[in-house]
Amino acid sequence: MPAASELHERVDGVLSVVYLVYTTGHTAPSGADLMRRDLAERGLELARMLRVLLPHDLDVVGLLALVVLTDARRGARLDEHRELVLMEDQDRSKWDRPAIEEGVALLREALNSRPPGRFALMAAIAAVHDESGSWSDTDWQEILGLYDLLMETWPSPVIQLNRAIALGFAVGPAEGLAELDALGAEPQLARYPYLAAARADFLTRLGRLGEARVAFEEALILTENDAERRYLRTRLNELAG
Repeated sequence: MPAASELHERVDGVLSVVYLVYTTGHTAPSGADLMRRDLAERGLELARMLRVLLPHDLDVVGLLALVVLTDARRGARLDEHRELVLMEDQDRSKWDRPAIEEGVALLREALNSRPPGRFALMAAIAAVHDESGSWSDTDWQEILGLYDLLMETWPSPVIQLNRAIALGFAVGPAEGLAELDALGAEPQLARYPYLAAARADFLTRLGRLGEARVAFEEALILTENDAERRYLRTRLNELAG
């Protein structure tokens, strides 16, 4: 065991690795399947194990809340043909309500930390989605505010990207697109397919279909997960039709 003075720093690194294990399973970087359930389940198991070992560490509680709230939507992410369904179009009756209740209870505990940790803030964003009755009912202003707090706690280009998407739904696609375009020079996002895909979606909503096709094609080039590639091809075919 590390000394007490080293414990927090060491635990933070462990939490980052556990979250990486889960997210790699939640959406596989490459391969035929959208998810790698073995990794996602292992990530959830490790988060629960840390909760048992460090029951009073609110960062651990925040991580577990985030993983539970994210995993609660697993049953709706694929349709009957095993094709990707984005959250906007998911059948929310397939979401795991007991898991959402567990995650929200964990989140309330994690938010007792002052200031809240990054995993608690990310879990709060997941909770807003999970507790919304529909996509149109989502409180995007609250999500945007949570991303602002997260940028203060844990600034990164990926968080900026997610904030830009939230801005687009809170204020309008033109504003979101402008923020996404400003991120185009970020080296960490140079080959990040979700930047191109987000631009393509906002361009579509704005009726700029030629530019949207180019952005979807860019996302398709950068994406290595087969389920995501099929989804992008479907969107391209819809624009072509």
